[in-house]
Amino acid sequence: MQFLQQLGLKASNEGSSTGTVWIPSAGSAIASFSPVDAKQIGTVTTTSKAAYETIVKKAEEAFAIWRSWPAPRRGEIVRQIGEELRAAKQPLGQLVSYEMGKSLQEGLGEVQEMIDICDFAVGLSRQLHGLTMHSERPGHRMYEQWHPLGIVGIISAFNFPVAVWSWNAMLAWVCGDVCIWKPSEKTPLCSVACQHIVAKVFARNEVPEGVSCIINGDREVGEWLTNDTRVPLISATGSTRMGKSVGAAVGARLGRSILELGGNNAIIITENADLDMSLIGALFGAVGTAGQRCTTTRRLIIQSSVYDAFTEKLKKAYAQLRIGDPLKAENHVGPLIDTLAVSHYLEAIRRCKEEGGKFLVEGGVLEGAGYESGCYVKPCIAEASNDFAIVQHETFAPILYLIKYDTIEEAIAYQNGVPQGLSSAIMTLNLREAERFLSVAGSDCGIANVNIGTSGAEIGGAFGGEKETGGGRESGSDAWKAYMRRQTNTINYSTKLPLAQGIKFDI
Repeated sequence: MQFLQQLGLKASNEGSSTGTVWIPSAGSAIASFSPVDAKQIGTVTTTSKAAYETIVKKAEEAFAIWRSWPAPRRGEIVRQIGEELRAAKQPLGQLVSYEMGKSLQEGLGEVQEMIDICDFAVGLSRQLHGLTMHSERPGHRMYEQWHPLGIVGIISAFNFPVAVWSWNAMLAWVCGDVCIWKPSEKTPLCSVACQHIVAKVFARNEVPEGVSCIINGDREVGEWLTNDTRVPLISATGSTRMGKSVGAAVGARLGRSILELGGNNAIIITENADLDMSLIGALFGAVGTAGQRCTTTRRLIIQSSVYDAFTEKLKKAYAQLRIGDPLKAENHVGPLIDTLAVSHYLEAIRRCKEEGGKFLVEGGVLEGAGYESGCYVKPCIAEASNDFAIVQHETFAPILYLIKYDTIEEAIAYQNGVPQGLSSAIMTLNLREAERFLSVAGSDCGIANVNIGTSGAEIGGAFGGEKETGGGRESGSDAWKAYMRRQTNTINYSTKLPLAQGIKFDI
């Protein structure tokens, strides 16, 4: 396919790099198969232990140089990366769509997120501010400043194979850190394509080799990174189960972690909601990326008086969904990532029925022409109880659970009554309901929206959640502080050395 050639991808690709240099590895090959048509796109050589050691040493050497570049100069490098991403938006968006399975519109949107975070990071490179404080001692000045941490390890998931890396890398780079990226083994070609794009900018600006590194492989390769004391920060995106393992490993060595884990997101639809607007938010939230977003809408909590009317609207909308090749613009829903994901989807449906769920829109696997990969499934809707075990669990598939409520207090209790705490939303034109939802006694999630859905986020705000979502924050706002270390400084410009708190120590 032409977009593969435009991105410099071959049938066989090295998967280990320090920037402009690809490191030969004795590792085995990862074959990337598209869930769109089950065809093999290409292979990527996994990172061997020897190659990993070479990469980490090169990253350490690069950090010693890169951290001394003025932050605005580092920002200029990121600006140029943004320009290269603009030029490569179409082919990279096509690759994301083909290798991961999301719609082309979403694939292009993911690349746009990368461009947006570049723009954000460029401005940030001139705003890495510290504070000044008044000292209690005369003739003293206090302030704080921020220094880069060192090597940042980035572990990303298949569902956003390029954007989440960029959220971390662009901020880390302007902060003066260097990065080692371990992408999902389900979407390895996306990482190789991104490294080719970055390498163009690094080569013409003589950026030190080792600022942008990638490693590829399975869980073992990720464990090398999480257990490595030379890597002070690990930013990991994935399941809660994976996050607990990463958090334990990094915590055991007193390292830092940014964890972006599972979501079990709900939209509350009140009797004061604009139902047409609510339908759009619920529909895209539930079926976008075939339900494979951490911000996917998995529960609709609907007020009793509008339950029947809204349910009818939803059923009619689901009947109009077009499922098929995501590279074709007319299709709304693409495939799940692989047949294992299909098995999880079918098991969730079975468990929901077993617990007493009633399906208003039936699920199932699609077969026949255009569905040969076996990864295309039907988005489905079930009436359920919030305390069903399967409803408490995150299933990465387009299964939507409907839950009825009477009072707003009851709705918020349902919303909060799951282990995860990523994204949440309320649909209402009532100011009191909206403010109640956003209050300290309202949503317990890291993201709480009014009159928009749970899915999708803007670069300007920090992205992340609470509880089993991990508590990490990436992207906008002051998330940059996670990639730096704070240092408090006190300068004595007097002729004496008074001690704090008035302590006397005369000799």
